[in-house]
Amino acid sequence: MIEEILKQEIEKCLAELYSATEQSIQFQKTRKDFEGDITLVVFPLLRASKKGPEQTAEEIGNYLKEKVKEVSDFNVVKGFLNLEITQEYWCNQFITAYNTDDYGVVKADENAPTYLVEYSSPNTNKPIHLGHLRNNFLGYSVAEILKASGKNVKKVQIINDRGIHICKSMIAWQEYGNGETPES
Repeated sequence: MIEEILKQEIEKCLAELYSATEQSIQFQKTRKDFEGDITLVVFPLLRASKKGPEQTAEEIGNYLKEKVKEVSDFNVVKGFLNLEITQEYWCNQFITAYNTDDYGVVKADENAPTYLVEYSSPNTNKPIHLGHLRNNFLGYSVAEILKASGKNVKKVQIINDRGIHICKSMIAWQEYGNGETPES
């Protein structure tokens, strides 16, 4: 990921510019009101640079822009270095995700909780309609999302033939059956 690449390059930068090692490198999401994709918090690095936050951020930003192909530009806001990542990097990430069948899928282990997802269960004595299809798609999707997140999933669809016709038959037997049973 981009944070790992940047962390390695910033460690090289700190060693080269300030002869510093083992620094606390902190990233944040860039705030919406600033340009950039990822933000480096410069304040923890000031002890190594022995300079002000803006100057330290400028020096690190120039180093990264020059040496790291994934960094297209940067801007400095007080003690924060906002880095812009190249479109090429993001496109490559999307292509990798697209070409990997199990991208983002977590394998379930035997200790993972089991979830039961029941969906649709239409009455066999009535026609299936778009609402049933909607519920089928939703139920299947929820089950697959849970499965991809590492959960054990059991999908259940009860084929239900007990509906109003059973109730009508019981009332008819009570009214007109004269107490007869299948044995009699």
